[in-house]
Amino acid sequence: MKRWTRSDAAAALLFLAPSVAGFALFYLTPFAAGVYDSFLDRPVGGRFVGLANYSELLTGGSFRKAASNTFYFTAVSVPLIIGLSLGLALLLNRKMYLRNMLRTAYVLPLVVPVASVVLIWQMLFDWNGSLNAWLNYFGLARVDWMKTEAARHVVMVIYLWKNVGYNMILFLAGLQQIPNDYYETARMEGAGRFRQFGSITLVYLTPTMFFVVIMSITGSFKIFRETYLIAGDYPHDSIYTLQHYMNNMFMTLELQKLTAAATLMAGCILLVVFALFALERRFRQFME
Repeated sequence: MKRWTRSDAAAALLFLAPSVAGFALFYLTPFAAGVYDSFLDRPVGGRFVGLANYSELLTGGSFRKAASNTFYFTAVSVPLIIGLSLGLALLLNRKMYLRNMLRTAYVLPLVVPVASVVLIWQMLFDWNGSLNAWLNYFGLARVDWMKTEAARHVVMVIYLWKNVGYNMILFLAGLQQIPNDYYETARMEGAGRFRQFGSITLVYLTPTMFFVVIMSITGSFKIFRETYLIAGDYPHDSIYTLQHYMNNMFMTLELQKLTAAATLMAGCILLVVFALFALERRFRQFME
C-alpha cells in the first residue's frame, strides 16, 4: 500500500479526484436523474410508464422536424469546417506574408463574446441590414435572411466563422509534428504534392483528424446560443433544432418530453463518438 501511494497512478488519481467529483456531481448525477425521469409519467410522484414518453416523442412532428434539422446541420457543416480548417492550416503552415497576423485573425472569434457576435450578424442579415443594403444598391431584391430557407445557411456561416480557428490550431499542431524528412524523401522518390498529401500528411494527421471531427460534431450541437439570440424561441422551420425543442419543452414544463429528447440526443452523440473511436482503433491497427 505504501508503494502504491508513492506511485504515479496515486498522484494522478489525487489530482483528478476534484474534477471527477465535480463532473459526477454536476453532470453525471443530473443526467442519470433525467434518464430515470424519462421513464415516468410525471416528475413528482410519477409511475413507471416504460417507453411511452419516447413513443410519444418520436411520433411528434415538432421533434421529428427538430431532429432532421439538427442531423442536416451536422452532416453538412462538419465536413465543411473540416475541409476549410485543414486547408487554412496547410496554407498557414508555409512561410507566407502576414502569416502570424492571419493566424491571430482566425483565432479572434474564439475570444469574442457570443452577444457581440450575434449583434454583428444581426446588423449584417437584418431586413434593413448591411447585406440587404448592398443588394439594394446593386439593384437586387432584398432577402429576409432569418425568415426564409436562407436562415439555415446564415447559421452555418456563423458556425464556420466561430469555430474554424480552433480546428485550424489543432491541425497546425498536427502538421508541425510531421518530420520534414518524410517530405524530402518523397520528393526524391518523385512523389508529387497530391501523393505527399495523401500518403504522408493525411496518414500522420489521422489522430488529429479524429479529434477534430469529434469536437466539430459536439460543437455543431451548441449552435443553439447563436440561433436563439438571433431568431428567438421559435425561429424559421429550417433552423428549429433539438435544442430549441428542449428549450420550449422546459418553458412549458413538459419535463417528460424534455428528458426523453435529451436522453435520445445524448445517446446519439455517444454512439457517433464510440463509432469514431472504434474506426480510429482499426485504422491504427491497420497502419501498424
